[in-house]
Amino acid sequence: MILHELIDYETLRLIWWLLLGVLLIAFATTGGFDLGVGTLLPFVARTDTERRVAINTIGATWEGNQVWLILGGGAIFAAWPPLYAVSFSGFYLAMFAILFALILRPVGFKYRSKRESANWRNGWDWALFIGGFVPSLIFGVAVGNVLQGVPFRFADDMRIFYEGSFFALLNPYALLCGLLSVAMLTMHGAAWLVLKASGPVAERARSYGSIAALAVIVLFALGGLFLWIGVGGYRITSDISPIGPSNPLLKTVALEKGAWLTNYAAHSWMIIAPVLGFVGAALAFIAMRARREVMTLLFSKVAIFGIISTVGLSMFPFILPSSLDPRSSLTVWDASSSHMTLFIMLVVTVIFLPIIFAYTAWVYKVLWGKVDEKSITDENSHAY
Repeated sequence: MILHELIDYETLRLIWWLLLGVLLIAFATTGGFDLGVGTLLPFVARTDTERRVAINTIGATWEGNQVWLILGGGAIFAAWPPLYAVSFSGFYLAMFAILFALILRPVGFKYRSKRESANWRNGWDWALFIGGFVPSLIFGVAVGNVLQGVPFRFADDMRIFYEGSFFALLNPYALLCGLLSVAMLTMHGAAWLVLKASGPVAERARSYGSIAALAVIVLFALGGLFLWIGVGGYRITSDISPIGPSNPLLKTVALEKGAWLTNYAAHSWMIIAPVLGFVGAALAFIAMRARREVMTLLFSKVAIFGIISTVGLSMFPFILPSSLDPRSSLTVWDASSSHMTLFIMLVVTVIFLPIIFAYTAWVYKVLWGKVDEKSITDENSHAY
């Protein structure tokens, strides 16, 4: 037996679909509170010392949290080449806006305290806000567009044609998803500040985080409602082999109202995902008001897990539907790398992913503890 045939092609494709979800959720639950803290910075901190408190709650770990975003991009590139090609070319300007905003963050962290000028520091603080708010919004807008279908098609020779524009991405449903993303990560950032900060910063974070948690519940419900009655979903109308070739043009696909909800009728256990989204946000609100710091962060993570899982399970087996030519839609069964490539990558992942998890957990353990104004005055104890 050839080594890579120890795991069949269908199972490998499914494993890599799950791993992609794991990486996205890992980034949202770690890098997500970094983005949330940046979004909250102008509102929870009113003095320079308070802003330094907020910044230093993420100062020790924000760089390490970016590894999940890099791993996610790498997994898409290696495991799902057509997905990488379509999304990174079609969403080019949106990706550029995200990268520009993310670049502002390290520059802001490093430069804001280089001068004593209040205007200088305020300018960089707003740059940090942009670095948190813009990616949070665009990530959600991207998901909203994926749920509606992206205007691309494959020619018979598999050349990709994208016929959308940046401003077309900013449609009402996508913006609703963008607002949900902002609310979700703001809630998560507030949960982190409640846990890691003290004094006025933590108190204000509790207030804004409570509002964000309620907004998550409302926006998530509205997103599901519009998905049911107003946004068409996609359904495969021909036979498709889970072990077939990676050629999306070998199937036919129909656009139908409410199609994204059919998986829940066929597999009732999937309802767990949206329930976790609602319950996690509700419990995060309750824990925040009850001043249960650790539980607030845990419930916020549960909400993020539920919301992201809801999108993945609703769309399965689609990973990027096409509104221009539905049969060009990419699915788990026809958009992956080869059997051998997926197997080799899985072996590497099995070796290194636990190391990354273990190292990340160790870093958080070593750097655990609150950041307060007294500790900020000790210039040797904090980076920013």
